[in-house]
Amino acid sequence: MNRNDAHAAEWQAADPAALNMDPDKLAGLDLLIPSEYGNIHGIVIVKNGYIAYERYDHGCGPEDAHHMTSVTKSILSALIGMAIDDGSIQHVDQKVLDFFPEYVPDAADELKRDITLRHLLTMTAPYPFEEWHEPLEQMCRQPDWVKYALDLLGRGGRIGAFQYSTAGAHLLSAIISRSTGRSAREFANERLFHPLGMRSIPDYDMKSFGFDDLFGHGVRGWVKDPGHHSAGGWGLTLTPRDMARFGLLYLNRGMWNHRQVIPETWIAESTAPNPNNYGYLWWLHEENGMRAYSALGDGGNLICCVPEKNLVAAIASAFIPHSRDRWTLMKEHILPAALD
Repeated sequence: MNRNDAHAAEWQAADPAALNMDPDKLAGLDLLIPSEYGNIHGIVIVKNGYIAYERYDHGCGPEDAHHMTSVTKSILSALIGMAIDDGSIQHVDQKVLDFFPEYVPDAADELKRDITLRHLLTMTAPYPFEEWHEPLEQMCRQPDWVKYALDLLGRGGRIGAFQYSTAGAHLLSAIISRSTGRSAREFANERLFHPLGMRSIPDYDMKSFGFDDLFGHGVRGWVKDPGHHSAGGWGLTLTPRDMARFGLLYLNRGMWNHRQVIPETWIAESTAPNPNNYGYLWWLHEENGMRAYSALGDGGNLICCVPEKNLVAAIASAFIPHSRDRWTLMKEHILPAALD
């Protein structure tokens, strides 16, 4: 049995010292988090498949779900890999427009025809906006988010240059719907969340599409667009423990209780080093020769996997602008607590 499988289902806690973690450094988080990372609502640190540290603030507890913001993208990446594995999608270099035969681009819009799933997954598809200045609010005002995202795709820049886009991630969600016949939420519940013992994500009847409905306190379940596609780039709510389960699945190369939930090859491709330090909707880090990969979201949401330390850190946070960098928290306080 893989050591990560041994107690994952029960989520047993263990003495940090028995996991070769420094108890004093972990205890120091109890002072650090409220003073310097005050918007953190929950944090779970898993070592060797056991919970080594867990803390909740602001009246939250283990059963409370939080909006993951762009951590949602990394969940979506897993779903694409699973859909490829079961034959619903042919391969990662399939053209995006293959999935939208009713969409006819302008005759002069040749660039759009060459964009593949790989380009969406690696954020190397071109768009007509400056880097990190995506007008996301415009998409949210559209009656058809998918058509808007397709119109935007390939209208500026060049294929291959890094250009972070939430609209591109939403196209991947629509591709899940088209290829599997289920929304990303339904597909994830059946194929990903249930096998891991995670809670089901309920359908949520969107009352309107204002800020709180889409990004703020109104977020419930998994946000969906007016066409009932699960939001591809944000909108998923998870508990910190379920975030950690997903990270442990990746750390364990897709295996959970002797079942290959995600293909091992997909996880290797998704987290392979590259010049952009961005895999298949995962951020890649290297610190003093040690590699890690993270699902990151606005406000400081994080699932960080550190294979060399057999460690996962999951952090759920309230959305605030300009939150403190969670990688700083990882490298200065959490990683030094892991003694091996």
